[in-house]
Formats: sequence, C-alpha cells, structure tokens
Amino acid sequence: MFLVGILSWWYSRGWLNRTLIIKKRLIASADYFSIGLLIMTLFAPFRQISAGSVSGPINEQMHAFIDRLVSRFIGFIVRFFMIIFGLITMFIQMVFGILVLVFWLILPILPVVGLILMVIGWVPR
Repeated sequence: MFLVGILSWWYSRGWLNRTLIIKKRLIASADYFSIGLLIMTLFAPFRQISAGSVSGPINEQMHAFIDRLVSRFIGFIVRFFMIIFGLITMFIQMVFGILVLVFWLILPILPVVGLILMVIGWVPR
C-alpha cells in the first residue's frame, strides 16, 4: 500500500508540482529580463533625458532629430539583444525542464531495471 501511495503521488501531484516549478522559473526569467516591457518599448530612446522637442533654427532641430534617432537606434540594439538573451535563457530552461519531466517519469522504473540487470548478471565494462 505504501508503494502504491508513493507512485500515485509521483505520477499525479508530484508531476503537477514539478511542471508548476518549471512554469514559475520560466515566468521568473521572463520577468527578470523584462521581455514584455522591452518589446513594448523596443523603439523608445535609450536613456535620453534632455532631447525633447526643440524650437529654434533648423540646424538645432535637425541636430535634436539626429540625437533622438541615434538614441532610438542604440535603444533598439540594446533591447533587441536583451530580448534575444532572455529568449535563449528561457529556451535552455525549457529544454532542461522537459528533460527533468522525462527523467521524472522514468526514475521509479530504474530500480526495477537495475534489479533485472543484476539478476541476469550484466556488468558494466
């Protein structure tokens, strides 16, 4: 009865808890890299404080326009690479999470396999 209880937990609530842990880690990584916020502000200026609207001669307006354009380009590059790094991190976490879930499925079978290999006399070389 004890073994049945352990296995029923292992393949029901244990499996569900493990998937929730993996899901929480993926959500935490998305929050850490602020992927949603970075996507929404992808073309926003990068740390630009004083280059708002400029009134005056055309050369000052063009200079401010170029400053804002360069700031937006730098912001795009920085945010784009942060999004890429975050997605790569999340992909690696997802792959390892799937491996953990597969290993979670086969782990209770491994002692039986080991016992069978011991009985038939298999020895690793």
